[in-house]
Amino acid sequence: MAQQHETSLRLRLRYRFDHLVAGGTTALIGWLALACLAVVIPASAVLVWSDRAAPTTLSGRLAAVWVSVGQTLKIGGAVGSPLYVLASVTLALVALLFVSTLVSLITTGINRRIMSLRRGHSTVLEAGHTVVLGWSDQILPVVGELVAANANQRRSAVAVLAPKDKVEMDDEISAHVTDAGTTRIICRSGRTTDPAELARVSPQTAKAVLVLPPDGETGDAHVVKTLLALDAAVPGAGDAVVVAAVRDTRNHVTAQLAAGPGGHVLCVDDIIARLLVQTARQPGLSLVYQELLGFDGDEFYTAAAQGLAGRTFGETLLAFTTSSVVGLLHADGRVALNPEPGTPIGADDRIVLVSEDDDTAVPADASSCVDEDAIVTARPGIPLTERLLLLGWNRRAPLIVEQLDQFVSPGSTLDVVALGDDATMRAASGIAGARGRLEVTFHSGDITDPGVLAKLDVPSYDSVIVIGETGLRPTAPPSPARGPETRAGQGTRAGRGTWAGAGSGGDSGIEGGGETGAETDDRTLVTLLHLRTIGEAAHRELSLTTEMSDDGNRLLAPAREGADFIVSGRLISLLMTQISESSYLADVFEELFGAHGNELYLKPVSDYVRTDREVSFATLVESARRRRECAVGYRLRSQAAAGPAYGVRLNPDKRQRVRFGEHDWLIVLAEG
Repeated sequence: MAQQHETSLRLRLRYRFDHLVAGGTTALIGWLALACLAVVIPASAVLVWSDRAAPTTLSGRLAAVWVSVGQTLKIGGAVGSPLYVLASVTLALVALLFVSTLVSLITTGINRRIMSLRRGHSTVLEAGHTVVLGWSDQILPVVGELVAANANQRRSAVAVLAPKDKVEMDDEISAHVTDAGTTRIICRSGRTTDPAELARVSPQTAKAVLVLPPDGETGDAHVVKTLLALDAAVPGAGDAVVVAAVRDTRNHVTAQLAAGPGGHVLCVDDIIARLLVQTARQPGLSLVYQELLGFDGDEFYTAAAQGLAGRTFGETLLAFTTSSVVGLLHADGRVALNPEPGTPIGADDRIVLVSEDDDTAVPADASSCVDEDAIVTARPGIPLTERLLLLGWNRRAPLIVEQLDQFVSPGSTLDVVALGDDATMRAASGIAGARGRLEVTFHSGDITDPGVLAKLDVPSYDSVIVIGETGLRPTAPPSPARGPETRAGQGTRAGRGTWAGAGSGGDSGIEGGGETGAETDDRTLVTLLHLRTIGEAAHRELSLTTEMSDDGNRLLAPAREGADFIVSGRLISLLMTQISESSYLADVFEELFGAHGNELYLKPVSDYVRTDREVSFATLVESARRRRECAVGYRLRSQAAAGPAYGVRLNPDKRQRVRFGEHDWLIVLAEG
């Protein structure tokens, strides 16, 4: 009961205090003055009456109390005539008011400045820094790679501008980038489409500007507006390297026009589709690109021709012991990957090579390490038809089908399984109708349904590609009737587009809007879980290539160690940061991911050297040179399941001797 009374009393006192504070400034000052006097006057009286040296008369003691009160409250406490005392108190109050007002103004100004800094509205005064415009799932890998790229710099800075609270940006970046080294990460809040707010990160003095595509259907339009705002804020973008990315291929030309002739715009859909196709036909290729595009391993650099001027490109392949030569950067800025071996090297040309760092690209002849007796003549290749399976359908799927048709041998087949309505099936049929080499069959079914997957005989396919299904929305339940399978340009179509015998439990349309990247990855993870079960039951290792949006979900994927994953956000982040550091790499990557020109391949080592002895990597380089290829590394099958490299070794020392097996691979840059 006493505790209840005490609680009630405390609540009543708090209520009265809240009511007092709500009364306004005047009431608050009045009550504060009364409370102060109620404490100071009695305390001053006690001090005077307890002082043995105090006056003995009552008037003298009252005067002493007044002096004590005046000194305590800083209002003078002068003693004299009433007029003198009044004037003294008035002057003291005026001085107190002036000082209080001055302190208040200074405090308000400091608080305003602190709040402005916390809101991220101040201007970044840096030069030679990297500017990142926008906020998306790519921001963290971009910042992390920029920090790794600047690790050998004494002083560097990365300025981020996004329509997001500065404190939230700082917290999120610091949580993922725990060690920034010598790089200072500066966040500013503002709209990237406003030239005035864009000036807060000083793009005119930056060495590079990266424009990230925000999430959502209007992300590409936002990138175009940001590029236009950048041109308005800094006409011509100054000396900075401008790198942007758009998702939809239809917006690529528009973004390139907005970026200007010196800007570089990556098309996410096109690059991801091409890499999915390349990796599906060459298992392990994604691991090679992951190693090649990161700043913590071997990557692309250029080295001065120095004493190599006048020699041919073929001769330079063995001119660097600890670097792998792949091309030439001509004096006019043109990049030539894997040119003709007889191409002469000019005095102003630079050598494009793969090296651990720019200071390790030192010429050192390795031709003496070549073992001529170990070099073999490649067996003539026989074009083989392939059976491919594509699980899922999204905006990139038509590009995947188109790319596959360019790479496969005539007579190869592709089965596509996805949820789709009649409109989607008709569109897909139109895509497949123009194919010349690839025979495409479309089936409607839920790729997360184990019954659908079980009836596909997945182990019988040479390669399986799993892509995220986006924009799914429920439609009306399918009719009980089932029709025959749909073969593009050949067979008939069921009324609801249901795959014959699939046993799918429902149908969904693939239209605009729909699922987020996280939801898409969730469906992909479920599909991978069922595929793993199918592979284990068949006692066979499935050749899987999987597309994902979030790199964090890749760690959760139920797949074998060293499996091929194409994480769209991380891949584009790596490409953008590489180009921002070395602009010539835009031409390198354009050719590597293009449908024509040179690209990376994993080919059997036994086609190049004998496998019954140890051979130096220089021997492999020489053997590849005779086939007009550039060898840049190898992959050992015995270590394919052991992280973190999974058997991939890029740019080994040419003096290193290795005994290869029949099923090991040589990584070469060759013309497609």
